[in-house]
Amino acid sequence: MSLDLTCKEVAALLIAQEDRELPAAERVALRLHMTICRTCPKFEAQLLTMRNAFKRWRGYTGE
Repeated sequence: MSLDLTCKEVAALLIAQEDRELPAAERVALRLHMTICRTCPKFEAQLLTMRNAFKRWRGYTGE
């Protein structure tokens, strides 16, 4: 795996890490990209917001 990921590849990894543990090389490449990119951290924050909203929604009883 190259350390020079595109934003599209980073988005796929951010989504994939919800379902599986990323190998060390992918985690390093992901974090490296996140330190130099201005857009991908915003996408990650949006993903976290959606995940948290879905978790709350699953537990909603309507009462």
